[in-house]
Amino acid sequence: MGQSTYDLIDTALITGGAGGIGRAMAENLIRANKKVIIIGRTESKLQSTAKEIGATAYYVLDTGKTDQIPSFVQQVTRDHPKLNCLINNAGVQRPFEIPTSNFTNGSYAFDLAKADQEIDINIRGPMHLAISLLPHFDSLSGPSVIINVSSVLGFAPTSVINPVYNGTKAWVHFFTTNMRTQLAGNGKLKVVEIVPPTVTTDLHRERTNPDDNKKENNQAALGLPEFMEEVERGLEEGQETISAGTGKKLVQSWEESMGEYYSKAIAK
Repeated sequence: MGQSTYDLIDTALITGGAGGIGRAMAENLIRANKKVIIIGRTESKLQSTAKEIGATAYYVLDTGKTDQIPSFVQQVTRDHPKLNCLINNAGVQRPFEIPTSNFTNGSYAFDLAKADQEIDINIRGPMHLAISLLPHFDSLSGPSVIINVSSVLGFAPTSVINPVYNGTKAWVHFFTTNMRTQLAGNGKLKVVEIVPPTVTTDLHRERTNPDDNKKENNQAALGLPEFMEEVERGLEEGQETISAGTGKKLVQSWEESMGEYYSKAIAK
């Protein structure tokens, strides 16, 4: 295994840091004596979370509104010049059932505006933040880290009511893979992908049953502590792709097939 990713981090910026996996990662890094900045869309939630976990700072930002990202990056790097880790965690998942005969067919609303917002938050936000922070990271004398949170649904789109989400997470996986390859010669910037399986969070809040990712309804679901135990191990071991539970077998299967093909192709 490589050098511990924890050893590379001084100050981390976590999107969607006020709840779910984002908050759990923030707490994990704070316990490791790292400075943590959380960002999100709801100030009251950010404020209470920052106080409860001891975050260094919080900022209100809707990462889907990419026109706001350049000024935000200027501000946060000015306020926190030692910022050297971006964790692209913010994401939304919305049911999107395509009608077969009329626009009232199915149990979920057919809403293109919501689908566009899902793409903005899940794709454009992470891309704009990562690219906008690269000059700052490159200016640092030491190492820096970009961690992108994808999903097992980006490897196998088995949640058929979530084609938009599945597609955005496939994008995160491939963008992370290509970014890692492109930056391999940099020597200063490490690119990590975290691939959650079903984890007990409020990600499914817009489903008919928002609790279908809870253990009592899904035996394969992981609680946040179980998931973070695997994430912590992966970060400590310096892994570039980290999953947990049922996701580990799926990621391994991809790496043994398409990952091997990718490595051979880029070697040419």
